Amino acid sequence: MRLHRNLVYTTIDSLNAIFNESEYADKVVARALKKDKRWGSSDRKFVAETIYEVVRWKRLYAEIAEVKEPYNREDIWRMFSVWAVLRGYPIPDWRQLEGTPERKIKGRFDELSKVRKMRESIPDWMDELGAKELGEELWTKEIAAQNKQAQVILRVNTLNTTREKLHAILMDLNIETEFLPNQPDALVLKERANVFMTDAFKEGLFEVQDASSQLVAAFLDLQPGMRVVDTCAGAGGKTLHMASLMQNKGQLIAMDLYESKLKQLKLRAKRNGAFNIEYRIIDSTKVIKKLYEKADRVLIDAPCSGLGVLKRNPDAKWKLQPEFIDNIRKIQAEVLESYSKIVKPGGKLVYATCSILPSENEEQIKKFLATEIGKSFTFIKDSKVLASQSGFDGFYMALLERKL
Repeated sequence: MRLHRNLVYTTIDSLNAIFNESEYADKVVARALKKDKRWGSSDRKFVAETIYEVVRWKRLYAEIAEVKEPYNREDIWRMFSVWAVLRGYPIPDWRQLEGTPERKIKGRFDELSKVRKMRESIPDWMDELGAKELGEELWTKEIAAQNKQAQVILRVNTLNTTREKLHAILMDLNIETEFLPNQPDALVLKERANVFMTDAFKEGLFEVQDASSQLVAAFLDLQPGMRVVDTCAGAGGKTLHMASLMQNKGQLIAMDLYESKLKQLKLRAKRNGAFNIEYRIIDSTKVIKKLYEKADRVLIDAPCSGLGVLKRNPDAKWKLQPEFIDNIRKIQAEVLESYSKIVKPGGKLVYATCSILPSENEEQIKKFLATEIGKSFTFIKDSKVLASQSGFDGFYMALLERKL
């Protein structure tokens, strides 16, 4: 086990782009992996996982390395050296790693690990907010779970194949998967693999979608032939799941503020063979008003803090600001009030977020049910998925029915 100079240099360049140029980690990693075609799977794995690890533990590593933002290149090398020592790599005699104080690094790690916000490497405000909303005990478990590496979960596209067939196809490619109990469309990868390069992906046999996210479409109680509206479709992971649950029958309207996201969804839908989807850009209130009381089912996959998916997006810990969360709660309330009017009497609505904060979830539903439009709905059930209990992303979903 030794460090290879070209892989480490790519890692340092990537961390510099994330920390100092405000680039998103997933985009930077994707770019880094294209840098050298000669790299094998273990090289690519090292680069991707090391970048994400240093981003995830940024505060802790910076504290141990005694560096402060904005980080210069030397600072990033010092943070990298902390990662290398804590991961048990022998430190090579490179100029940038000269004088790495291995014993001091281990001692500082032991000392700082006694304090939760340092141990879990999160901003002060996030630690205070989590503890306030979830309680000390649950927050401690949840933020620890959010710092574990996310598993890769596939959602079988049942328009094109079955779970058993896909399992066998991937097995032939030496990609081992396991079934998930109580989730008929999910397969879990035993080991990370570049599934996007497979013919099975190109032929639309599956999408990559976390197990918790897969619960949302199922929560809507969909039937083929319905008129369904996905009000915040984005690039359409849940839209595509809904199309398969509807067996391509009926009308599925995918709405979003951004045309670029709907263009992505169109490409994915073509690959998936999902052809019952209509696309509508929300460029005015007219688009929404035209649908008032017209839909059997409405999904509001609301914009949120994303505090349930930090394991997947570790750089969000450093991009999020407390004022953003205050603002997003107001937007959630407005979206619920506006889009709920699309549900016809007797129809159903699901409000979902990838947050674990009650103020974005249960409390939003409670406030909505007390509004004028909210009084025409009945609360049926909700579900809160915590990473510390499920091992997957943190999610919330509530099912409401409009009174006849």
